[in-house]
Amino acid sequence: MASASSPARSCDNSILPWTATTWLVVGVFGVATLVRATFGFGEALIAVPLLAFVLPVEIAAPVAVLISITVAAIVVAQDWRRVHLRAAGWLVLSSVLGIPLGLLLLRSVPEAGVKAALGAVVAGFSACYFLNGGWPALEDDRLAWTFGLLAGVLGGAYGLNGPPLVVYGTLRRWSPGRFRATLQGYFLPVSVMGMIGYWVAGLWTSTVSGYYLRALPIVLVATVLGGWASRRLESDRFLVFVHAGLIAIGVALVAQAVVAAWF
Repeated sequence: MASASSPARSCDNSILPWTATTWLVVGVFGVATLVRATFGFGEALIAVPLLAFVLPVEIAAPVAVLISITVAAIVVAQDWRRVHLRAAGWLVLSSVLGIPLGLLLLRSVPEAGVKAALGAVVAGFSACYFLNGGWPALEDDRLAWTFGLLAGVLGGAYGLNGPPLVVYGTLRRWSPGRFRATLQGYFLPVSVMGMIGYWVAGLWTSTVSGYYLRALPIVLVATVLGGWASRRLESDRFLVFVHAGLIAIGVALVAQAVVAAWF
């Protein structure tokens, strides 16, 4: 770990060199961004765990947030008419209120237990979708605040604010375009607030900016390709991919919890 991360630390005052680690970081963020730009979620759960093998989390996480801001800003600028403003507003506001509860959860409840429970619920939700042929739709946004609050709690504690939002979007039966755009309407302000927090904590370093700038070209290309792919997905097929992604996320969370408990 030390040898892999030492190139990053040694270049705080210079241009980030193109090392094997840099190429790996750029490639991971390219794939993760393509997933995010296509479906509206999932890049953090792809990028951060993989990058943890070669970068300290205090570097990988801020880079991921900077890229999240970039992708969300591009999607919102392109598809702002598709953003469900009422739902996004409720989700953002209630998430902000949930963050302090998340910090309390982080201090009082074992992380492995929470991740295992969340993973089981998320995977079970989508597995039942396939087994039962769907779930009843939510007809309005009266329950948006509950999903946003849960997203804030899980985001404040473990950076896992995505799954409740994705579940909410599927229950609202949003079209692929509205689903993708509304989630970015949520992630943009929340990611900006998160980056401000990293800056205040002194974690927005020149190394973070260096990795971000190196990854930026492929991130921009992947965002364009993801938007092209998203517009060509039919609603039914889009839902199949989203629920398959939720199952994968749920299984990954349970696996993380088991590994943490045993090792």
